[in-house]
Amino acid sequence: MTCSVLVGGGWGDEGKGKCITYLCYNDKPDIVARAGVGPNAGHSVEFNGEKYGLRLTPSGFMNMDARLLIGAGVLVDPEVFHHELEYLNKYNLKNRTYADHRCSIIEPQHKERDKSSDYLSKKIGSTGTGCGPANADRVMRVAKMAGDIPQMEGYTTDVPLEVNEALDNDKDVFIEGSQGFGLSLYYGTYPFVTSKDTTASTAAADVGVGPTRIEEVIVVVKSYITRVGEGPFKTELNQDEAEKMGLEEYGTVTGRRRRVGLFDMDMAKEACMINSATQIALTCVDRLFPQCERTRDYSSLSPEIKNFINEIEGETGVPVTIISTGPDLMDTIDLREELL
Repeated sequence: MTCSVLVGGGWGDEGKGKCITYLCYNDKPDIVARAGVGPNAGHSVEFNGEKYGLRLTPSGFMNMDARLLIGAGVLVDPEVFHHELEYLNKYNLKNRTYADHRCSIIEPQHKERDKSSDYLSKKIGSTGTGCGPANADRVMRVAKMAGDIPQMEGYTTDVPLEVNEALDNDKDVFIEGSQGFGLSLYYGTYPFVTSKDTTASTAAADVGVGPTRIEEVIVVVKSYITRVGEGPFKTELNQDEAEKMGLEEYGTVTGRRRRVGLFDMDMAKEACMINSATQIALTCVDRLFPQCERTRDYSSLSPEIKNFINEIEGETGVPVTIISTGPDLMDTIDLREELL
């Protein structure tokens, strides 16, 4: 039995979708459970030459034997939920994707409140997906629950019961967080943050798993760092500098151009400390070091890249076990066996 949690170590956009895809396809967990805020955070997944942008469906969907669950702590927009069931129909999502019956529902009025708020839309840089107002209604105890609306009939379950029974029966569970550590309501760059905590502890709570059941915490960091929206960014490059380095990105949900900066070691150290990281997944190495694109052998990496990895391990005290060298599933160096 293993229970692993994966979370972002930056402001989102770290390449979590690629890491989740690789780990779930390679390790084949019995349950892939989605934690996090809700449909305001997108995961990009490339699999078999196709690219998918997801906002609610667990990114481990390509593991056809896995049950795909959305934890009670995650906000559900029924429109997004059913769109993704259709969008990924060839992966048989309708027969294996369920939200906890206690998930709060995002209604049209939440999206209207989100977009009409100058403070949220202009100062904070909200995605406009209704998550902040929906979480506010949850706190005020007036939110609708997934188990109480017709749109979710037949698609709800008791996620904590399923997850804990699976662990009791020596099955493997993978919990995927969304967004990133820097957007945590508690530990991020407040007030330029999301509407709840985004750490591994809360990801576990989102799906109803206690701390003693977690075996691995994987923090994903990108070899440079990006953020969408407003807020402090101490290592930020101007757009001309970023373009010269070939670092130009756009948000999965918003389509907004991401701000780009150099790797922030202080943020990585804090993310590893507060999340109690046991492993680091380092992504987009090929973007910073193009010579290593699609490399799958650690020994073939340049001394410059290895020094960068060694510095991260030395500063954080956490081993780098997954190295992503390209967007495809197999563009991955997996060093986890070396820990055994």
